[in-house]
Amino acid sequence: MSNSRFADFETFAIGLAAVAGAAILPLFRAEHGLEDKGTGKAENRFDPVTLADKAAEAAIRRAIAARYPDHGVIGEEYGEDRPDAEFVWVLDPIDGTRAFISGLPVWTTLIALRHQGRPVVGAIAQPFLDEVFVGTHNGSKVIRGGVERALRVRACAGIGQALIATTDPYLFRGDDAPRFERLRQAARLTRYGCDAYAYAMVALGSLDLVIEAGLKAWDIEAAIPLIKGAGGFITDWSGAEIGPHGGQMLICGDAGVRDAAIGLLS
Repeated sequence: MSNSRFADFETFAIGLAAVAGAAILPLFRAEHGLEDKGTGKAENRFDPVTLADKAAEAAIRRAIAARYPDHGVIGEEYGEDRPDAEFVWVLDPIDGTRAFISGLPVWTTLIALRHQGRPVVGAIAQPFLDEVFVGTHNGSKVIRGGVERALRVRACAGIGQALIATTDPYLFRGDDAPRFERLRQAARLTRYGCDAYAYAMVALGSLDLVIEAGLKAWDIEAAIPLIKGAGGFITDWSGAEIGPHGGQMLICGDAGVRDAAIGLLS
């Protein structure tokens, strides 16, 4: 694709984030119509979804259909529509629904565009804070209050100086738990509970590493162009490229920290 077409899609993704925000914000810290999709099992005991999740994804899908009727869509709430199309939008209307229902402004809307199966545009939006983080191979930026700023990951002297994050350490199960614990003990500081907002903080240069497991495509794909565009790295725990079905994820701003983390996780 030409750079001008990338720019058009990037602008459209930012517009989709605004569409989602308009659907979500009236329900934030208000009556949000909570449902529970959980199975009752330990690994999925409570899996909340709200009217805001559903309304936001429906609004995004309508906007895509109106502008790009030949594009496919994969979303957390409403499933797949033409997932093998040349262009496919991958959506998580509210990543961090637990934070949303708790009134904490660290939930985000995740919007990615695949071209021929590979994520090429990624946006992470936090409308309550009026922030959109967006990236392509041409670079990444944050738009806050209408003001744009280029994003760049930061250098880190080593894993012992790294500030790292994960959503919840109790989500690591089986062999993943001791592997995460090795990384946690090696790092300088570990923060919890920020979901995909932590991905944006690596791109911003405030965090050095995010580690997650058990993710779906809509949890990950918006981060791939954003982190790469900011000069960072996003892989699975072995250092390999993340596939289209999610799984384990490691986001790093510094190559040395990435290599050290992979060594600890192996």
